[in-house]
Amino acid sequence: MRAIRYPLLSLFVRRLARSKSGNAMLIVALAMPILIGSVGVAVDFSQWYLWKRELQLATDQAAMGAAWARTDSHTQDNYQTRGTQDFYANLAITSDFASTPSISLADYSNGNSNSVVVTATATKALPFSTFLTGQSATIGTYSQASFAEGGSYSACLIATGTSGTTLSVGGSATVTAHCGMAALSCSSGAIEIDGSATVVADSIATCGTANVPDANKGAVTENVHGLSDEFADLDPPTNDTARTYSCIGHGSHAQASPVAGTYHGLTVSCTTNFGAGIYVVDGGTLDLTGNYAVTGTNVMFVLKNGATLKLGGSGAGNTLTLTPMVSAQFTALGYSQALADRYAGMLVFEDRDSNPTSSHIINGNSNSLIQGTIYLPSSNVRVNGTANINSSCLQLTAQTITVLGNATLETRCTTSQTNGAGGGAATVRLVG
Repeated sequence: MRAIRYPLLSLFVRRLARSKSGNAMLIVALAMPILIGSVGVAVDFSQWYLWKRELQLATDQAAMGAAWARTDSHTQDNYQTRGTQDFYANLAITSDFASTPSISLADYSNGNSNSVVVTATATKALPFSTFLTGQSATIGTYSQASFAEGGSYSACLIATGTSGTTLSVGGSATVTAHCGMAALSCSSGAIEIDGSATVVADSIATCGTANVPDANKGAVTENVHGLSDEFADLDPPTNDTARTYSCIGHGSHAQASPVAGTYHGLTVSCTTNFGAGIYVVDGGTLDLTGNYAVTGTNVMFVLKNGATLKLGGSGAGNTLTLTPMVSAQFTALGYSQALADRYAGMLVFEDRDSNPTSSHIINGNSNSLIQGTIYLPSSNVRVNGTANINSSCLQLTAQTITVLGNATLETRCTTSQTNGAGGGAATVRLVG
């Protein structure tokens, strides 16, 4: 039997086999679900990203606001209210479906309840993901802000230099200053206390860092930006009456009784009793060392034009007893009450433009009882040798302070007597 041929059908099949349009349509049909899914995911992800970014900003601001509230004693109990207010103030897109924030205190970096943690969520149905999963999308955010309260510091040993090591205690020196120590330097190692030295201080504050023995670490506060020199704006008083120093008598019976005025250098060379008042040392040296008894009650020494200071003694027979002027004595000289109150208690006041070429020295085997503030804002002071200074309230402020050797420095100022050393502003940092 002969086969039946269908020429037109055969031609159609061959053309269909060669055709690409059918393949493209098949590929498109197969890929369409993936394409639609990708678009859906992209749309949902963009919505999720916007929600996440806004909610994170809101919890960040809430943590910061609550932390600032904790730094102030007037608002610290209301930190959660402050945080909640800042949270809602930063919502827009998610305001209708964000949760109430959770705000609480937490420990941070070995501190105790020194940070605020804020968490929140936002839940809402997204078109594509909800279609696939049957559930709404939920995002969550976490923010943590640490805080440190601002504070004021006082100190009876203050180094005013702003860089480098400015307060150091080395050798086998002993310093007892419950009234505090401070260094305005913001450098690493601004305060250095050698391991063989003995320092007893209730507080040790610096703008920089302090290298101290383990026994002192509990008293140290570092990175205190706000320490200051409370006398930085104060100019010293004057007394222009020209004077000279001289001893009357011979040998061990020689005595001197200088009176207030201006001296071009002043070196004691016999038993000396300073009368009350202001002594200006215009250049040269104020040298109160030597094997003599030296006494000055209600006195102030003003150093000018490079004058340097030497306190102490070179022999066992030396005694040095000095006390500063009181407020009423300055008002009696014509100074305003405001100035008199600031000058009161200042034993030595260096003019900050004096610029001496050598350090001031507290030295020797001296049994000294010195009261008041020794203020040397443009100079270095060294307490060395076997100096032995005992005082109910001696305060030393200088550009740099160095205590070395076997020196013993003890001062026992009360809180009300101690000079201010400025304060550190409150700090807040976003840490998580």
